[in-house]
Amino acid sequence: MLNYDLVVIGGGPAGMAAALRARDFGIRDIIILERAETLGGILEQCIHTGFGLHYFGEELSGPEYAARFIELVEDQKIEYKVDTMVTDVTEDKVVTAVNKTDGLLKIQAKAVILAMGCRERPRGALSIAGTRPSGIMTAGTAQKYVNLDGYMPGKEIVILGSGDIGLIMARRMTLEGAHVKMVCELMPYSGGLTRNIVQCLDDFGIPLHLSTTVIATHGNGRLEGVTIAKVDDKLNPIPGTEEYVACDTLMLSVGLIPENELTKNIGIGMDRITNGAVVNEMRETDHEGIFACGNVLHVHDLVDYVTLEAQIAGEGAARYILGQKAAAAEYLTLTAGNGVRYTVPQRVNIRSEESVKVYFRVGRIYKNAKVVLTCAGKVVSSKKKVKLAPGEMENVIIPNEVLATLTVNDEIKIEVEE
Repeated sequence: MLNYDLVVIGGGPAGMAAALRARDFGIRDIIILERAETLGGILEQCIHTGFGLHYFGEELSGPEYAARFIELVEDQKIEYKVDTMVTDVTEDKVVTAVNKTDGLLKIQAKAVILAMGCRERPRGALSIAGTRPSGIMTAGTAQKYVNLDGYMPGKEIVILGSGDIGLIMARRMTLEGAHVKMVCELMPYSGGLTRNIVQCLDDFGIPLHLSTTVIATHGNGRLEGVTIAKVDDKLNPIPGTEEYVACDTLMLSVGLIPENELTKNIGIGMDRITNGAVVNEMRETDHEGIFACGNVLHVHDLVDYVTLEAQIAGEGAARYILGQKAAAAEYLTLTAGNGVRYTVPQRVNIRSEESVKVYFRVGRIYKNAKVVLTCAGKVVSSKKKVKLAPGEMENVIIPNEVLATLTVNDEIKIEVEE
């Protein structure tokens, strides 16, 4: 049995930022366990720019953003093991992992940070009729083929789903000489950032068909085409709107799923909307000493926000290890009001000495609406927003002086007013 103060599961941007923040607080015995062959996570295949605008104040590619943190991890001499799969975490924080060099590892930790990231929703999760030819893949898989392996997945492309990866791959495939015929989106709005819609679709003349989905695939051996159709307000295909589109590749950008198998096995409470753990303002789960951050907690739109959230988790874990956790914590569960799908954190300590930033997403597009924060029936803040969209994360700050006035019987509510 090995012993470490802190075990970080995942060596992507969240895991590295959390480990570095814990080191800032004096935690020495830290180990990062990463299942890929290198640190950096998904950033290694994201060669487009747009990363780091908030955190570094400059535009970086994914590998450049990751490299800055990898250098810091190595400079700080934080131990890490790559090509290492974590298979189990127990309630008493014993981490089991396996790799080719060490074989089976068992590590007793004082604190654990879950930073496993997320995976793409595959074709099997969709109800698409038709044959099963090659040429159907997730947008992330196509990104790996093009950016890391140097393979072209196809020439005539249809993309289903307007998440950021799908939008970015529409531009990438166009730049590589492919013909991207269209991007189809089931919902009446895009799930990606506005800047990606403009830079990746509008700038290249790629049409975006909203309230449209793929209802069938065709072809034997290789994809020959798909049938698309409009959907109604209940997301059911509308008879008579079917259209055949010839293509050799269908890319799926239909959502991301947090990698929470380990989290569930521990028995940690989960949020059914985010598919991540329920956490407090320090990103601690309902199991003391186990924290979560990054896309395993909730899917972020910007890696900069992943880094900032991971730093909160790293600080929380460090304070827990050092015995600096607040003794007189009293928690209130936040209420997601009108228009708000979820909040992170889901609960806050009203005895916190610091103000708490709460992140949230809306359920649909709003224009010229207000984000209203109410505590104990009193409006604390009301901010007008020109546009609110499900693809872009928003936040509000609960001032510590307001928290100090609350009791466990009060309500903290975030909602949208039109």
